[in-house]
Amino acid sequence: MLQFTLKVVKIQPETKDTITVCFKQPGLKKVKYLAGQYLTLIFRINGRIYHRPYSFSSAPNIDSNLNITVKRVPDGIVSNYIVDNLKIGDVVEVLEPMGDFILEDKNILNENHLVFWGAGSGITPLFSIIRYALNKNLVKYITLVYGNRNQETAIFYQAINELQKQYSSNFSVKYFYTDFTSIETNPTITQGRINAQNIVELVKNSSDFDTYHYICGPVGLSDLVKNTLQTQGVYHDHIFSENFELNVNPKVFEEISAQTVLIRKADQEYYVNVAKGETILEAGLNAMVDLSYSCQTGNCLLCKARLLAGELKSIVTSSNLFLEKDECLLCCSLPLTNNIKLLVS
Repeated sequence: MLQFTLKVVKIQPETKDTITVCFKQPGLKKVKYLAGQYLTLIFRINGRIYHRPYSFSSAPNIDSNLNITVKRVPDGIVSNYIVDNLKIGDVVEVLEPMGDFILEDKNILNENHLVFWGAGSGITPLFSIIRYALNKNLVKYITLVYGNRNQETAIFYQAINELQKQYSSNFSVKYFYTDFTSIETNPTITQGRINAQNIVELVKNSSDFDTYHYICGPVGLSDLVKNTLQTQGVYHDHIFSENFELNVNPKVFEEISAQTVLIRKADQEYYVNVAKGETILEAGLNAMVDLSYSCQTGNCLLCKARLLAGELKSIVTSSNLFLEKDECLLCCSLPLTNNIKLLVS
């Protein structure tokens, strides 16, 4: 896994609680990425090391800097640290770009229609992909469906409007505001949340195109859009989503009790107490064990470990296709027995 040291050259306010951090590309070892991927930032805060993935808001071969956009999360240690403390001239350690929420390898053709569904900070990877696709003239038409509380909380609002003007013949935006109160008639704005009826109407209106859908936002929105699209006959391989968090049913923890887990790394052994409601990764990090990780949603596979003894319960199944029978992901694993032994590289 490659690592880079990047220098902050600009900090751009986006909304009251969101900033874009612009890093200078290294002079020799360039950071190569695809639109839709993310960059994992590494910080030491109060003696503990934190890894946090943030999607690129810049677009490759368009922007000279490497931009990520960070929204302050209530009680979020890293997001609050970035928004409150990061300044021009600071240097940050990062891991190489990762993620498969991209246009490449999806069989998307020039005559296709792309629909992007986003809300809140979920706009970040969508914005990167949209700019890249428009600039390179990759598809016939692009629609963005974008939900927020109001215009003031809509990240990239001005930049998106500029894109609409520049690409008026092949890019449109539908805004959804939950507290929109303007008396002006604006056909691009709908009051309320994105709902199933809105999704069905858009699918029917785009039936003349072979359409692909990209979704990024809160888990509730992502599930709603995916489920509604599938009920309308949209093929599973035409729907792609990026999750910033795990959606865990509380019932998953009903059969779980606190356990002590043995983690072997190199020549060291660590006995880690895993409380009910914690994943093994969370418990290990809280115990100051140096573990590799990034996304914490089961996608990047960096927290892969080998199960030597005991039984685990995985709270996601989508990553199992990429794992051997005796492998697991610590970010998604809960202890079922009291004799668990794990080997991490």
